[in-house]
Amino acid sequence: MAHRPLGRSLARISIWSVAVLASAAAVGAASIMISGWLLTGVEAANGGRREAAERSTIGDYFGGISAVFSGMALLLLVVTLLFQQRELRLQREELALQRQELVSSRDELRRSAEADMRSLHVQLTHMAMDNPALADVWNDYPGESPEVVRQHLFANLVFGHYLLFFRWGGSTEAEILEYARSLVRSPAFQRYWEASRGAKEGLPAESAEGKLFRLFEQAIQEARGGGSPTPL
Repeated sequence: MAHRPLGRSLARISIWSVAVLASAAAVGAASIMISGWLLTGVEAANGGRREAAERSTIGDYFGGISAVFSGMALLLLVVTLLFQQRELRLQREELALQRQELVSSRDELRRSAEADMRSLHVQLTHMAMDNPALADVWNDYPGESPEVVRQHLFANLVFGHYLLFFRWGGSTEAEILEYARSLVRSPAFQRYWEASRGAKEGLPAESAEGKLFRLFEQAIQEARGGGSPTPL
């Protein structure tokens, strides 16, 4: 019983094989007949086999010329593709330059906005330094005398000046640390630092403000004998 499906499969394969071979033979015979008919028609249209052969020879000459033109067309196509590739490369370079200009313009606008904000902060601080009643509005240093408040406000301006200078890349960390070591020798600045340390300790470590805070904190500890100068 198990051999019957196998036998049927072999029979079907044999039948399909014969059918395929018969179809291929029929297509080949039809192709030969159609080709002969076409050749006979071409010879009749050209006045006989000899006339057709002569015209075929003339056609071969034109075939050579056609090959030359085909080669020239291929060469022109290659040249065109090369020019297009060069144009695309130039366009990419131009777009890259435009992106750089946009980034530069954005940085300049940001710096201009920061400078405007800094100028406004300086003006407000000057007003608070000149008028103790206005300094009470900020109430950053409650309980301090007007003289100490003015010193704190001025020290904050100095710290902001170094922050802006450091953020814009005007000085390295080593240079800022040297400035800080000189500045923290002042007892007035140390009092300001103690009064403002709590507000600065929460600054993000990777921000410019956070880095500047750590540099000044290091300078303060060195000035108090709590540490030695650390090379950066």
